[in-house]
Amino acid sequence: MRLNLQEKSVIVTGAASNIGRGIALAFAEEGAAVAIADIDADRAQTVADEALARGASKSMAIRADVSNWPDVQAMTARVEGEFGSVDILVNNAGWVVDRLFVEKPRAEWEKEVQINLWGMINCTRAVLDGMISRSYGAVVSIASDAGRIGEFREGVYGACKAGVIALSKSLARENGRHNIRFNVVCPGTTLPAPGEEISPTSLWATDEMKVWLQDDMRSRISKAYPLRRVGTPADIAPAVLFLASDVASFVTGQTLSVSGGYSMV
Repeated sequence: MRLNLQEKSVIVTGAASNIGRGIALAFAEEGAAVAIADIDADRAQTVADEALARGASKSMAIRADVSNWPDVQAMTARVEGEFGSVDILVNNAGWVVDRLFVEKPRAEWEKEVQINLWGMINCTRAVLDGMISRSYGAVVSIASDAGRIGEFREGVYGACKAGVIALSKSLARENGRHNIRFNVVCPGTTLPAPGEEISPTSLWATDEMKVWLQDDMRSRISKAYPLRRVGTPADIAPAVLFLASDVASFVTGQTLSVSGGYSMV
């Protein structure tokens, strides 16, 4: 299947590692122009260099905090200035600490809301005027099965991801007449590859989440999935590229779980 992404300009947020990196490099291999947006500027530049080596027509690294509206406006203006447009936005930036609701400090709730929900709102709003003016655009947001079925120890995170799903449906209804599509991909647990450098800003850098990266924990997690393995970025990226491409030009307002059968809703 030819996705014809060679002429497309793409922003991937949270693209310095794990799922975001995998998505950005997959777009690069299709010949797209890719903007690597992340709060970790050094790791973003590393991935931008990788993108060029993988075949991106253009690439750039942008330091951006998706929860900060001026940052997001500046990011969008820079991509539009250097690439000419933003054809595709992938809202991937996310953050969570796995902890019972009653044990979470308020600062963690607020950070989860700011990054997981406000980040998607900010980035989507920033690119939407340009997409409307060109009567073209695709927004693919990374949510989570936690937002579809609820999840133990991920209450506020799941609420944010449910919000991403609901907002994407509303925006699909509002903007279909402008030829702009909104879809959502819901991964299950997707761990960084063994040996992948983990940014100090990553959720996987917290003490609570590092334990998930141990081999025995990977084995335990895999038993919760019908396919009996933990997801990888390479599992998620093809679904995102399909939904972002014109091959899916008649698909909007949809939510696709790519989670090894963890949820079947």
